[in-house]
Amino acid sequence: MPSPHALITGGSSGIGLALARRLAARGDAISLIARDPARLAAAAGSIAGASAAIFPADVADPAQLGAAVGQAVARHGPPTLVVACAGMVTPRPFAEQTAAHFRRSVEVNYLGAVHLVQAALPAMLGGGRIVLVASGAALVGFYGYTSYAPAKFAVRGLGEALRSELLPEGIGVSVVYPPDTDTPGFREEVRRRPLATSRIAAAGRVLSADEVARAILDGIGRGRFAITPGPSMTALHRLHSLIGPWLHRWRFDPIVARWHDRGPERQEAPRQPDSAGS
Repeated sequence: MPSPHALITGGSSGIGLALARRLAARGDAISLIARDPARLAAAAGSIAGASAAIFPADVADPAQLGAAVGQAVARHGPPTLVVACAGMVTPRPFAEQTAAHFRRSVEVNYLGAVHLVQAALPAMLGGGRIVLVASGAALVGFYGYTSYAPAKFAVRGLGEALRSELLPEGIGVSVVYPPDTDTPGFREEVRRRPLATSRIAAAGRVLSADEVARAILDGIGRGRFAITPGPSMTALHRLHSLIGPWLHRWRFDPIVARWHDRGPERQEAPRQPDSAGS
């Protein structure tokens, strides 16, 4: 019997790579998809004893991604687990975002997941699981994430609709809501995001990529649709409709007001070039 085949976008670092390492340790064949061939090769080399193959592609390009998925299926067979983990963020206020920022966020964070499912689904008919990595920002949007949070909200909606459609096909669907997670992309995000955003996020604990990967595998094993690493994400997922207005009025709004009142003298994190985390 062939090994289970895990196909992961955004697999060259962060949560995607941590998940690949855990899956490889249990004997899965691994297909990693991301944009940078050199980073992919380094990631595959760090997965000890695994049958890991790499397929460079931009998830925002359906033709590129479709070709990569086809090559992965030819190499390892139909995927039993498909994980949409590629993502990017431009953390800055709405007034500083351009149409290109919003477009790229939708193309990578939302349509990247759509393109992956479209490419992989024909080979999965008969069973398997699709995992869409969203964010805590898919539950409550806040300052600095006007291009990011809506795209992640869309991922959440996609997962809910797919769950209903694919259940009769024997394909499970999960949506993951990670909190802030210590990854190369997150460290870059912290350097670029407004200080008000950092203040809002300061109360939450930053998880390691491996902690999130472990939570994902535990959730998959339990057949969970919503996977919420850490108690804060579990509470936010269960109660976001009730506590969201409270969070904005009594926590987020006063923090933003304090920064706004400092006027032109307030300190903002230095702006650096935008980058995608894949």
